[in-house]
Amino acid sequence: MTDSYRIPDQVSMPELTLRGVILGALITVVFTASNVYLGLKVGLTFSSAIPAAVISMSVLRLFRDANILENNMVQTQASAAGTLSSVIFILPALVMMGHWQGFPFWLTLAVCAAGGMLGVMFTIPLRRVMVVQSDLPYPEGVAAAEILRVGAAASADAQAVSGDANTRKAAANGGSGTGMADIATGGLVAAAVSFAAGGLRVLGDGVSIWLSAGAAIFRIPMGFSTALLGAGYLIGIVAGLAMLTGLVIAWGISVPVLTALHPMPAGASAASYATGLWSSQVRFIGAGVIGVGAIWTLATLAAPMARGLKVTFSRMSGVGGQGTGQSPRTDRDLPGFWIAAISLVMVAVLVLTFHAFLSGAPLATGLTWRLVIYAVIFAFVFGLLVAAACGYMAGLVGSSTSPISGVGIVAIVLVSLLILAIGNGDGLLSTDAGRRLAIAVAIFTTSAVIAVASISNDNLQDLKTGWLVGATPWRQQVALLIGCVAGAVVISPILDLLYKAYGFADALPRPGMDPTQVLSAPQATLMLAIVRGIFTHQLNWAMIVIGMGIGIALIVVDQILERTCKVARMPVLAVGIGIYLPPTVSAPLVLGAVLAWLVDRALQRRRNAGRADDAAIAGAQRRGVLIASGLIVGESLIGVVMAAVIGASGNDAPLAIAGAGFAPIASWLGLAVFLAVALLFARRVVAAAAWR
Repeated sequence: MTDSYRIPDQVSMPELTLRGVILGALITVVFTASNVYLGLKVGLTFSSAIPAAVISMSVLRLFRDANILENNMVQTQASAAGTLSSVIFILPALVMMGHWQGFPFWLTLAVCAAGGMLGVMFTIPLRRVMVVQSDLPYPEGVAAAEILRVGAAASADAQAVSGDANTRKAAANGGSGTGMADIATGGLVAAAVSFAAGGLRVLGDGVSIWLSAGAAIFRIPMGFSTALLGAGYLIGIVAGLAMLTGLVIAWGISVPVLTALHPMPAGASAASYATGLWSSQVRFIGAGVIGVGAIWTLATLAAPMARGLKVTFSRMSGVGGQGTGQSPRTDRDLPGFWIAAISLVMVAVLVLTFHAFLSGAPLATGLTWRLVIYAVIFAFVFGLLVAAACGYMAGLVGSSTSPISGVGIVAIVLVSLLILAIGNGDGLLSTDAGRRLAIAVAIFTTSAVIAVASISNDNLQDLKTGWLVGATPWRQQVALLIGCVAGAVVISPILDLLYKAYGFADALPRPGMDPTQVLSAPQATLMLAIVRGIFTHQLNWAMIVIGMGIGIALIVVDQILERTCKVARMPVLAVGIGIYLPPTVSAPLVLGAVLAWLVDRALQRRRNAGRADDAAIAGAQRRGVLIASGLIVGESLIGVVMAAVIGASGNDAPLAIAGAGFAPIASWLGLAVFLAVALLFARRVVAAAAWR
């Protein structure tokens, strides 16, 4: 990447504009809705930085005075808002346990916005050491900067009507016009398929082949979600193969062994019996693997986290300390006074929010305030710790693959132990109602921590993008704050809409709902099981310990692979997710990852045969990312729209034109359409690398 389109310090351009803020807010609605739906369905979210940058360039190019820095601000705001949707990894647990009957707007807004804005404040002092002075790769941040630069180059080429054919072709592949077309193509295809499956019910959403060997039951699953195909494409082959390993452990080993040891009762079907064992037993193996993976990940980052905290405290008095008139424009953070003031205000908001959360509980006034103070202090201190850790993780492996859910697991265990320590002395845990309240407080506290962690995970990526294109840091930090508020406003209504339309695992808002449409919310389900087990002493420790043993073995394998084979790895968290997720969810993710690998091999063959150069290959790879993002957004938005239709009608299938008898045919049609989408996706990406 060259610095051709890095705006110099001495040049001042409009950056944080009203039209940019409005556009960023509109993009926020789209990507927050998409990430909330995808996260509840599969337990994954995707980075919205690159598609947001492309959409911004496509819209703002209609204005003659638009520039690269204004586009950067739009993607910064939209990216922060989309990332904040990670709170859905924990908040639905309050509905699942019955503490909430929906998602109170002001409480949800306050905990998300305050946690997110603290995440922004915590990462500002880390910008110089982690972004400017370090060699961390920041993959999404660098990619977003490249998209913005290529878009600026394409605009300049169009205005100058200059450059040879290959230069124009490379610019077109990454430029805003073609990029927007790729997002729209993926979105329209996914929307049509999703509407035919979830709305009209003429396409199936998955199929499974059940096999038996004696009493042992095996399952070969496949789901037909185009959004999961796109998500698998984005996570890549390493994580995909790790998830496949998890699938094999769950359905090729664990379920067959359990069904062989405990033969199926008379009258039960193989599918229902095996699925029941997976849900009640095998998923806790996945929980053990995920827990070990989360602890290992944080342990390996202990030294970098300590360095980050040291830099944080050493720079607190120096951030912006030279004065805005003396520092170069591209090195001006928010002044230390504003960092401290905003942080204090957000702490005050958290205090009021936690007090409101506990206001209806039958507690003594002193105990209520002690719980509030302990919860806020924990959220602040642990949030500060994970801000440095998550910032480093994002720089190392990218925001999309950084284990935010692992941070949440560690946080909910620690805050549960803290409440146990203070609750026993006050008699809080002596009754069932008290234990339920303690569980709710632990969940709500963890939601604040995850808000801090998720924003910290994303913000340094955005600041890296800004540094590469020559943005003004303090303006970006203001855009990040705006993005946190915009995302927090959207999250509660979308969660409410999806819950009332589809329901969550073990939580249906009304009787008679279609159980096949329930959103699994895997992380929230797992964290609720963990915190319930801690307070009731009823965790399925046998399966969790087995999972921990598997996790430790996988860590050893991963370390051996790291030293002997620089390409192959075995990320433990991805294996645990493969065990824990429903198999019809994991399978299309694996297929998407394999598709990305096959496409990459086809592109490399074109390069080796002299049929494409590096610029054409890079343009094709960008096209793949944008189409995959479009697939996710298209299906997710149809899911949200259908939720509104279902909620308004009170019918689980208000638009269905096919009855239950059509289901076998719909399954085969769904498979055919899914494979056709995958094939066309691959062909479109590879075709982008052809010479013209």
